[in-house]
Amino acid sequence: MTGVGVTGMGPTGMGPTSMGPTWEYDGYRPEEERLRESLCTLGNGYFATRGALPECTADDIHYPGTYVAGCYDRLTSEVAGRRVENEDMVNLPNWLPLRFRIAGGAWLTPDTAPVTEHHQVLHLDPGLLERRTGYGLPDGGTLHVRQLRLVHMADPHLAALRTEFTVEGDDVELEVEAALDGRVTNAGVDRYRDLDGRHLTQVQTGTTAAPGTVWLRCHTRTSRIECGLAARLTADAPVTAVYEPERAVQHIRVRPAPGRTVTVDKTVALYTSHDPAIGDPLDAALDHVAAAPDFDALREAHATAWEQLWRRTALEVPGEEGSILRLHLFHVLQTLSPHTADLDVGVPARGLHGEAYRGHVFWDELFVLPYLNLHLPEVSRALLHYRHRRLDAACQAARELGRRGALYPWQSGSDGREETQQLHLNPRSGRWLPDHTRLQHHVGSAVAYNIWQYCEATGDTDFLHGEGAEMMLHIARFWADSAHYDAHLGRHRIRGVVGPDEYHDAYPGAEAPGLDDNAYTNVTAAWVLTRTLELLSALPEPRRQELIESAGLEEDEPARWEAVSRTLHVPFHDGVISQFEGYGDLAELDWHGYRMRYDDIRRLDRILEAEGDTVNRYKASKQADVLMLGYLFSASELRSLFHRLGYRLDERTWSATVDHYLHRTSHGSTLSGLVHGWVLARARRADAWAFVQEALSGDIADLQGGTTGEGIHLGAMAGSLDLVQRGLTGLETRGGALCLDPVPLPELSSYGFSIRYHGHWGVHLRLRSSLLEIAVPSSDRGLIDVCLRDRVVPVGPGETARLAVTE
Repeated sequence: MTGVGVTGMGPTGMGPTSMGPTWEYDGYRPEEERLRESLCTLGNGYFATRGALPECTADDIHYPGTYVAGCYDRLTSEVAGRRVENEDMVNLPNWLPLRFRIAGGAWLTPDTAPVTEHHQVLHLDPGLLERRTGYGLPDGGTLHVRQLRLVHMADPHLAALRTEFTVEGDDVELEVEAALDGRVTNAGVDRYRDLDGRHLTQVQTGTTAAPGTVWLRCHTRTSRIECGLAARLTADAPVTAVYEPERAVQHIRVRPAPGRTVTVDKTVALYTSHDPAIGDPLDAALDHVAAAPDFDALREAHATAWEQLWRRTALEVPGEEGSILRLHLFHVLQTLSPHTADLDVGVPARGLHGEAYRGHVFWDELFVLPYLNLHLPEVSRALLHYRHRRLDAACQAARELGRRGALYPWQSGSDGREETQQLHLNPRSGRWLPDHTRLQHHVGSAVAYNIWQYCEATGDTDFLHGEGAEMMLHIARFWADSAHYDAHLGRHRIRGVVGPDEYHDAYPGAEAPGLDDNAYTNVTAAWVLTRTLELLSALPEPRRQELIESAGLEEDEPARWEAVSRTLHVPFHDGVISQFEGYGDLAELDWHGYRMRYDDIRRLDRILEAEGDTVNRYKASKQADVLMLGYLFSASELRSLFHRLGYRLDERTWSATVDHYLHRTSHGSTLSGLVHGWVLARARRADAWAFVQEALSGDIADLQGGTTGEGIHLGAMAGSLDLVQRGLTGLETRGGALCLDPVPLPELSSYGFSIRYHGHWGVHLRLRSSLLEIAVPSSDRGLIDVCLRDRVVPVGPGETARLAVTE
């Protein structure tokens, strides 16, 4: 099968091809395996397994990994003379192993045996990974191996692997070994190799009376999560079990006649003690694998579940961009599916695809929930419940700073405490350096923004008046307590923080970390305070009284919130918004010189530190910081916020601000291209497409230089979907109306999608050139008010509105 070439595929120029709903890799290239394994991960929102070859073990080329959402373990390591504690998403026992050889010979892998062909196909629509490999045999014949793999989307505890062997040439006897391997560690990120990664203990294995079935049980070392796996091997040959330390092993011998295919099916069930309605995880796994149907039936039910999911979520975008967006959506849904709604988990920044960032939850939900809100709102609600369950921990963190309210952690894991590492390694210099990113207190504003967006999109007033109001009140309280009045300025200030940029964590030469009056932090804090005051005034009186009493809200606090929301300081310099107070005094960087010397300067912080310098001295940002305001808020809302704060933000000032930071950003995060593409699509379309392309290709081309092999960038993938859904359409859900302000890009002027909005399922929007079509499916729901700039058009169930879009 030939495919459409995907551009920008890294230094070799070789990469996947896409053709409709498949993603394909041709040829075996060891240097690309980690990237392919991430992008060929299969999951179902409960667990996921990297796309590693089943006959290969973890080494410098391959890294099989299986991760269950929310399964963490905490270990202490000795690093740079200090004892540091880290919590990791655990790499659980590997269920994949299935290796093969000519009886009496060496085990065959693409690294140790001649390969005549190798082809991997990720079938997106049915959620299947297919591989086809030809191994040259000593007698001149060929062993053809074809495998199909699934991680079941209908039944979240099941996975299956079908292997087909066909011999071309003389008949040979094959020995096949399948296993459950409990000897795994967390070793998928080179930077963490000095840290303790042995999270599994008490590994036990055994067989059962059921033919062809083995099991493995283990625990995590400190969190004491019990994991049970059971595997059933089916083949037209006897299956024997072998006892090995920490491995449950099965063997079969088969002799395929030339040209005839022999099939071996492996079905696996996985449970942990964290699962709801669970007794013993191993008993559950054994019962489940015994009752599981054969591979063909599993595949059919799995494909049906994916078909239903695609109908609820898919974008209709033509061409190469549409293929990439579908891949992005595929990985979002494998991390956050309807099964996630039953779990106590957040949004892992790197999906369930690898161990980068240790599987922690950052602010990435800010880029993920807006898409889910309009397709899988039950999943958004569950992700917000994750934050609410950790509200007490956030309040404790604020108290430790001597403040009221809630301080959510920059990195969150199992229980809501701050999981940000104390030290991080610069691979360029080999030095371990202090990590101050925990000062990104703006994560609280992201939580509040997500609450507001979810409730606007769904009309879920129960959540808004309940858990949502409680979280927003405590986040607002923290901001008010963090703001100190400066009599000289006549304004409130928030000091000692780090903004989204991350490169700047201190003033040049300062002994203590932190910056004053980060514009993004202060403006979003003002937004939180304003929205929370609105919410308090709108609450039914009994609920408002309840909330005030339970929070111990003092009588003068709302008045203080009002004052702070109008007087927070936003610094300016040279006619543009300053990233933080004093930013304008920093030196200019020799951007041309550094690009000439290093070519790729995305991680400028590492380059400068290795030179004995620091990015804190320069006007240089890792990613969008001030410009994040243009990502979160429409132009009119942003002007309104600045007006409330006593500043005039006209088009000229905003345009100059965009230009200023556009030329001083190294894009050391995959989120940066996304945000810049979004902002430029709204502000200056001619320059937007290059950044849109970067957002689309960030992971498939591994633009961050090897990081995708450690796990995909979930926020950037989901954000690229939302760029089409909300960014280009100007879609806002506010005031009980569906508001639109399209800005068609010439390169992407025709697309469509369906959304769930206020109880309406499948509201379909399509933009073609200058025509916007909105179709509301038949139901017993009421009218939808559609606002197109200055027009309001009510559209009822069963009706379609076609509206002309003017420039």
